[in-house]
Amino acid sequence: MIDYIIVGSGLAGISFCETALKQEKSFVVFNNDSQNSSKIAGGLYNPVILKRFSEVWGAQEQLELMADFYSNLSNRIHDKFDFKTPILRKFFSIEEQNNWFAASDKVALAPFLSTSLCFNKYGGIDSPYGYGEVLQTGFVDTALLLSKYQEYLESLNLLKLESFDYDALIIENDRLIYRDLEAKHVVFAEGFGLHANPFFNELPLDGTKGELFIIKAPNLELDVIVNTSVFILPLGNDLFKVGATYNWKDKTDLPTEEGRIELTDRIKEIISCEFEIVEHYAGVRPTVKDRRPLVGTHKDYKNVHVLNGLGTRGVMLGPAMAKALFDKIESDVSLDKEIDILRFYNKRKK
Repeated sequence: MIDYIIVGSGLAGISFCETALKQEKSFVVFNNDSQNSSKIAGGLYNPVILKRFSEVWGAQEQLELMADFYSNLSNRIHDKFDFKTPILRKFFSIEEQNNWFAASDKVALAPFLSTSLCFNKYGGIDSPYGYGEVLQTGFVDTALLLSKYQEYLESLNLLKLESFDYDALIIENDRLIYRDLEAKHVVFAEGFGLHANPFFNELPLDGTKGELFIIKAPNLELDVIVNTSVFILPLGNDLFKVGATYNWKDKTDLPTEEGRIELTDRIKEIISCEFEIVEHYAGVRPTVKDRRPLVGTHKDYKNVHVLNGLGTRGVMLGPAMAKALFDKIESDVSLDKEIDILRFYNKRKK
């Protein structure tokens, strides 16, 4: 009997795999490659919501956990995924500068916002009002991570590249039976695919479509991430990842002309040089209206669990949420009420 069946190998699934491996737990992963939001994600980690100059929920704890997580992961896979890179918020007015200084005076934001304005000159960007630097930032190469981790799981015969058949899962009090497997627990980490899951499809996973570009801009001289209404992330060889849009109605992963126009217009607000769109991607992020993850145990089955709703901040949230769920399962450590799916079950009882 193995300890876990893990369904999904995006950022949530990988985070739980690594947490289980660290504690010497056995598992098998099912993945049908139907969800691509982790693959095309910007991968940025940023402890500040720059649109409103507010702190990301649980930011400091998440940053500390993810630093160790990706360091250990790199050592295990023998590849680098975490790239510490400054994020600069371009200012468009004196008023925005003043708002930045007001935010940096707040106790919760002080560790994350530099109080010195940056007036570095970057070719291809006009910035007469300068930039504010966000501290403790960077990005994870999510496409590389998912590809390498899949290879790693395959090398250990821990990955089944197939859809999980919910109807074939037999749930008993002290074990689960799935075809020729016996396991103690199952963790569903399927991203937006949760909507097809009969155990958890009543949870309010909304889903937000995002579209991104890879652009080529030979005259854009940038070695930092610039973030305003969109982010521009340097990839090398004159290539930059740019994103992202937010569409709450369209639940497909197909690029759209509307998304292309919106991203193109926003890029032109930030840079002053020519660029070429090399790739255009789209995916549906697993988001929740209350902006908190979906973590916990099924109301009727003590060995059926969910790890989902990481939204736009999967690289930061994944390690912390996986640890919280693992500690809940193995040591009966209570989940934070803000992430526990009980918050929705309890609402329905009232």
